[in-house]
Amino acid sequence: MDLKLQLIPVPVADIDRAKAFYTEQVGFRLDHDVRPSARVRVVQLTPPGSACSIVLGAGMAGIAMAPGSLRGLHLVVDDIAAARAELAGRGVGMGEIQDLGGIKYAGFRDPDGNTWTLQEMAGGR
Repeated sequence: MDLKLQLIPVPVADIDRAKAFYTEQVGFRLDHDVRPSARVRVVQLTPPGSACSIVLGAGMAGIAMAPGSLRGLHLVVDDIAAARAELAGRGVGMGEIQDLGGIKYAGFRDPDGNTWTLQEMAGGR
């Protein structure tokens, strides 16, 4: 049985502000931005090189969470120093790189306070 994680809801207060942050600063691709009804909006974004996307949504009770409540989503990179520098250059407030015995981390927050972690693993995945 295959189980493919392909969509993660990210709770935000302002979809347009979050969409701009993820596309313009972090570099995610906009897959779609649809309004199937007057109260429902679905924005799907995908990190470069990823098979898993995030969804920013309004009016979808099944995925409702408090804005900013998501913690520690990992974006795995080959070169954490280069990825950190690129994001910082785009205006993303980046934490320092921490080496925890061959696995390196550097974090950032989106405008709502959801936290993300860049991760570089020794020897790759």
